[in-house]
Amino acid sequence: MANFIIQKQQRTTQYYSETLEPDIALDMVLVPGGSFVMGSPSDEVDRQEAESPQHRVVVPTFFMGRYPITQAQWAAAAALPKIEGDLEPNPSQFTGKTHPVENVSWHDAAEFCRRLAQKTNRPYRLPTEAEWEYACRAGTTTPFHFGETISTDLANYVGTETYGQGSEGEYRKETTPVDHFGVANDFGLCDMHGNVWEWCEDHWHDNYEGAPANGSAWLDASANEDAGRVLRGGSWGDDPLYCRSASRSDIGAGSRYNDVGFRVVCFAPRTLQPSAL
Repeated sequence: MANFIIQKQQRTTQYYSETLEPDIALDMVLVPGGSFVMGSPSDEVDRQEAESPQHRVVVPTFFMGRYPITQAQWAAAAALPKIEGDLEPNPSQFTGKTHPVENVSWHDAAEFCRRLAQKTNRPYRLPTEAEWEYACRAGTTTPFHFGETISTDLANYVGTETYGQGSEGEYRKETTPVDHFGVANDFGLCDMHGNVWEWCEDHWHDNYEGAPANGSAWLDASANEDAGRVLRGGSWGDDPLYCRSASRSDIGAGSRYNDVGFRVVCFAPRTLQPSAL
């Protein structure tokens, strides 16, 4: 594991790089802990009832993958010893080593995390829904971390549809490489809007009534193994309203689609403090 510091737009973002194979690494960004208001305000354009009620959540410091897991990273983990389930080395429809892996179920993503944790002796896992939104917003309260609207110069979605005062753009009809746009939020995270939906740890709930306020996963002990799990971020095949920071959806944990991938998180060591952000 190598530690490094990157200066970005006058903010210092701390990363470490996890080596999966000699030429394949996973960059993990430090997300400093804090509190935020989760969900969308009543006046946000195209908000959904599932994004309410807004509520304050306190999120501990953690690391998050700078990008969604790529197909190269996926293949490296698929070659590691099985723990609970099999992994198809090349499940994606839109192929490319730096494209996000897709056509993976929640169970597949959880197995990826288990294998990575065993290899590295670090507790890799899927993000909680609160962690995901907190990381996506990076201190913002607008519909997108880059402002009130979105464009296809910044993200991959159905560009023939617009959001708010935005303009029409390109509809690519497939994933793009995770480093395609060169745009990061203030935490240093990329591709949080569009490209592929991202699995979260939480079971689906129709709204936030009774949601935890400490950033933990909201799980139902009585749910079956293929119950709905939360998806975040929108995708290449979605209108821009579904790519908002607050937007949320779900599918069954055993489902696989060509617009669904994931990224991983890992707890930050207690002794490691965030750089000046």
